[in-house]
Amino acid sequence: METLASANLTLYQQLAEDLSLAISRGTLPPGSRLPSVRRTAESRRLSLNTVVAAYRVLEDRGLIEARPQSGYYVRSRLPLPARRAAQAAGPARGTDGAVLDLIGASLKAQQTPGYIDMALACPHGGEFYPGAKLARLMGQLLRKNPGLVSTYALPPGSERLRTQIARRGLELGMALQPDDIVLTHGCMEALQLALRAITRHGDTVGIESPTYFNLLPLFASLGLKAVEIPTDPQQGLSLDALERLLAEGRLNAVIAMPNVHNPLGSTMPLENKKRLAALANQYRVPLIEDALYAELQFADSLQPAVKAFDRDGWVIVCASYTKTLAPDFRVGWLEGGRFTEAIRKLKFATSIAEPLVLSETLGLFLESGGYDHHLRALKRRYAVHVDKVRALIADHFPAGTRATRPSGGFLLWVELPEPCDTVALFHAAIAERISISPGPLYSPSGRYRNALRLSCCQPLDERFLAALVRLGELARQQAGG
Repeated sequence: METLASANLTLYQQLAEDLSLAISRGTLPPGSRLPSVRRTAESRRLSLNTVVAAYRVLEDRGLIEARPQSGYYVRSRLPLPARRAAQAAGPARGTDGAVLDLIGASLKAQQTPGYIDMALACPHGGEFYPGAKLARLMGQLLRKNPGLVSTYALPPGSERLRTQIARRGLELGMALQPDDIVLTHGCMEALQLALRAITRHGDTVGIESPTYFNLLPLFASLGLKAVEIPTDPQQGLSLDALERLLAEGRLNAVIAMPNVHNPLGSTMPLENKKRLAALANQYRVPLIEDALYAELQFADSLQPAVKAFDRDGWVIVCASYTKTLAPDFRVGWLEGGRFTEAIRKLKFATSIAEPLVLSETLGLFLESGGYDHHLRALKRRYAVHVDKVRALIADHFPAGTRATRPSGGFLLWVELPEPCDTVALFHAAIAERISISPGPLYSPSGRYRNALRLSCCQPLDERFLAALVRLGELARQQAGG
């Protein structure tokens, strides 16, 4: 029977209420896709505008979200991490030895056969990489020029690949020149070369907190000290804290990941990126921009890199194709701005050049136009995986658990309620052959003991999902639930 309340609703309000009820009852579970606007209009005998209006109501309530070229999906019930109040940056310090030991233990677990790996940020399985297409291109390349495998690669390396990198840079607002691009052995060598070009032993570098954990052993090897700068799970690096450090002359360099941050998944707002570039130029302190995940933004129109707003060459941008195309090729790149010549010399002294066969194969793939199609499919897959994992966390982890909603990529930052300790959880999970990344890995001072990073870049088969449920049980035991 129609109620008085429902009788007073407009058509779009009634549809919104019906769908809201289906979501609350679990008929439309978190991560599930709603019928398309056209299909709903046909089945309900409503106009397209009426259905669009109803879906907008549900978006405003936070119940569903639109995904470009994919449709509308039910949002997870899992709350986001709380916004972080403005804090002062931490003191300059080296990396805690216990943190380095924990990184070593985590990496060892990730490489042990038989483990369920939720830690390593490296996609597992052929569904994430165009391996067959790359193999065909490499075969064609070697048939036409078999002498490539018996020729030493010399700098500057594949012109075809450098040209394609510069062309793709336009998607991120960057006007790059092929001659200024240095090919590297993955993004880690790019970061290392950049740091060696702009710092000396004992220098202090500003880093996001939390930050990419592999920076910590890199800093230790170069004798660098780190200042942790508060980084919000939604807004990114605190620019007020950064500006105070720069004004006080406390930093020799800065490293940041403004697009699809690792481990938070956040993307810095446009105005903040402009301000970050302006600060680097104003104080003449080099900024290393890690753009490793920038092309994995879920939005169709990519948010620009900070490098797009660099006036005087104080921003060095680094990236690679290990997360999107070919992990074992280990082909990365950087554009060094005013430090390009110093970086070229360091590259030659360190590893001379990148293999021409691998670089030319990637260049051919990018040139063929297949990369954009591959990226669109890859981003849709990761968005679905992230939602499924968030939904399972909401159902199986302790009450009070929060998790980020990434702007792209495949990494989730999960914050457990007190008194959970993710270092203890790491060891408990290892005993059950499950590998995770505890929060202290992402801080040189060992912060974030109640947080962990989960990777959603593997097939979500029964074994993985069962391990995630078990991890939630272990966390609930810690929380006393």
